[in-house]
Amino acid sequence: MRNLLEFLTKYYHWLLFVVLEVASAVLLFGYNNYQGSVWVSSANAVTGKIYEWHSAVESFFSLIQVNEELTLRNFYLERQVNQLSRLYTEATGDSMATDKGELRMLRQYTLVPAKVVSNSLEKEDNLITINRGKADGIEPDMGVACGTGIVGVTYLVSDHYTVVLPVLNTKSRISCAIRGRGYFGYLHWQGGDPGTAFVEDIPRHARFKRGDWVETNGYSSIFPPGVLVGKILQVYNSRDGLSYRLKVQLTTDFGRLRDVCVINDKSIAEKAKLIGAARDSMQNTIRR
Repeated sequence: MRNLLEFLTKYYHWLLFVVLEVASAVLLFGYNNYQGSVWVSSANAVTGKIYEWHSAVESFFSLIQVNEELTLRNFYLERQVNQLSRLYTEATGDSMATDKGELRMLRQYTLVPAKVVSNSLEKEDNLITINRGKADGIEPDMGVACGTGIVGVTYLVSDHYTVVLPVLNTKSRISCAIRGRGYFGYLHWQGGDPGTAFVEDIPRHARFKRGDWVETNGYSSIFPPGVLVGKILQVYNSRDGLSYRLKVQLTTDFGRLRDVCVINDKSIAEKAKLIGAARDSMQNTIRR
């Protein structure tokens, strides 16, 4: 205790200087809008860089396992494509039709690769930060996916970083459908287990079974059809008893998320313009 008092007595002027500096900084940035905004912008940029460096170190030490997983997945996907092409050719006699259809659909979208620099799992409203922004053509309301399935939707965008609203956020709602069945609903996470979510509003007349796959249906401009969501684990009745509620095992492992891609639909402006014109036309008709 005596040593502590001697230390404080000897260096009290430096301690007083630090306290006054902190107080002046709080007053400057807390009660002046311009200085406060400059501080927030600078802090966000620094935080983004720190997250990026931290993620780069983690990514370096997980490269071996990631490369092994990518190799196995590429082999699996190649086998699937070859089998589907063979079956389609045997059924139709046209080996070019499927390739042309896929190319037409893919030309509608562009993919922007990105790295995850910040992620959380333990909250109810989790957020993900990626190292791409306006400078890379990213805008709000773009789909984000990874090699195993759906991730989320872009939410806030700066010049070089983007905050993503992931599936693991209670405010997220993503349209999806049961593969091969045609019945659709929306994906919703209610907190808790980061490996499962629920598909709501599946109609009562729908026919499906546990183990069926759920994927995006392409009804929105955010995701193309066929992006994996998960596999049906359990089937429940909705609260009002008018529809089914499906518990789904998500294909995306958010705890190991590193590489993602942002999906840009080139035709979104045309679709938005057409929908806006239709709504205006309906309003004018009602007024008449």
